[in-house]
Amino acid sequence: MKYQTQALAYPYFFAALALFLIQVMAGVLAGLVYVFPNFLSESVPFHIIRMIHTNALLVWLLLGYFGASYFLIPEECETEIHNSKLAWLQLGLFVFAALAAVTSYLFGIHEGREFLEQPLWVKIIMAIAFIVFIYNITMTVLKGRKTVVSVVLLMGLWGALLFFLFAFYNPDNLALDKLYWWWVVHVWVEGVWELIMAAMLAFLLIKLTGVDREIIEKWLYVIVGFSLFSGLLGTGHHYYWIGTPEYWHWIGALFSVLEVLPFFGMVLWAFYLVYHSGRSHPNKAAMLWSLGCPVMAFFGAGALGLMHSFPSVNYYTHGTQLTAAHGHLAFFGAYVMLNLAFFTYALPALRKSQPYNQILNMWSFWLMTGAMIFMTITLSFAGILQTHLQRVLAMGFMEIQSQIDLFYWLRLGWGVFFLIGALLFIYSALGPVQKQVSGASYSQ
Repeated sequence: MKYQTQALAYPYFFAALALFLIQVMAGVLAGLVYVFPNFLSESVPFHIIRMIHTNALLVWLLLGYFGASYFLIPEECETEIHNSKLAWLQLGLFVFAALAAVTSYLFGIHEGREFLEQPLWVKIIMAIAFIVFIYNITMTVLKGRKTVVSVVLLMGLWGALLFFLFAFYNPDNLALDKLYWWWVVHVWVEGVWELIMAAMLAFLLIKLTGVDREIIEKWLYVIVGFSLFSGLLGTGHHYYWIGTPEYWHWIGALFSVLEVLPFFGMVLWAFYLVYHSGRSHPNKAAMLWSLGCPVMAFFGAGALGLMHSFPSVNYYTHGTQLTAAHGHLAFFGAYVMLNLAFFTYALPALRKSQPYNQILNMWSFWLMTGAMIFMTITLSFAGILQTHLQRVLAMGFMEIQSQIDLFYWLRLGWGVFFLIGALLFIYSALGPVQKQVSGASYSQ
């Protein structure tokens, strides 16, 4: 590490990985309910487990972004973080809000809006923590060197805060509610979060490949332009069936095609830079995650999302297991792998050691990635069969569930493999540090 305040990233990464484990365990429990419907039905009903699964995902990803920002901004801006005490205050507020949300869910206290179930007072604490973070990072960027990476990251973080504010708007009209609900749920993950992803990936590629910064920044401009242009209007593919005018069918279909381009651009960008760098970085595991991230994001968020974003297809597939297949691979590829790549790169420096436990780390990569790919294939088959039986043959819902029960067992199995991979990653990242190899060097 070059700057003392980069150490602020460590507690954020630790908290993020703890919530990551909780999120995965909740996912496995949810998978158990699909095959044993009465499992925990009295104590923790399925909808509560699902809330914990999805909310823990969003919170730990945000904690990862916050920690990554505290790590990369000092290096990019060549200055210390504006106020380290504010960073600790922000962490305390955010972790408290996350634990309070889970506790409230267990007692049946929630707002009921999917992904935005947090009670109002929890949302207020999260917003305050987010504002503290934005102030701290903005002041740091303003007083230091301005780079494309730091500016794009700041744009993405500001966008995440501003669009989160729509979570407080909860109109009585259901169509209006869904119209603005997507401004958080869609614009976050398919708009401003893509800016955060591009900036973090650019930083990793600069450090891992040693390619000239100007080349990477030119690619970054193109990807960011496509992300903003397509992501905002691409929200239209969620407006098909909520009472909006029919022109959203055309807008949604057109910009859904364009949304694939930034993800495809990231794949080309990453592999082009690695191929032309000619540099062998000692942190092989970080390179593996950094290359795997855009590839899985392209297939999960890009290609698989596009396949059922056209109105003529979405009319039949909306709300089936195909949605779950797309959601799982998209989040894992685009954002989970991004955070795990950054943790793999930064933690050796934060723990003052050489890159360590890399074999275990790479095993965790293949276990989690393989499990998620097969889980996606399983859910896709389940969704296709469900669509035909439910939307074409008009069979009863419960009868359909019995027809696709095999796929739920397979999903549970892949979920267990994913959990094993997650445990391996956490151990490789936070477990005992192996002795450093004589003569080896690790340069940031």
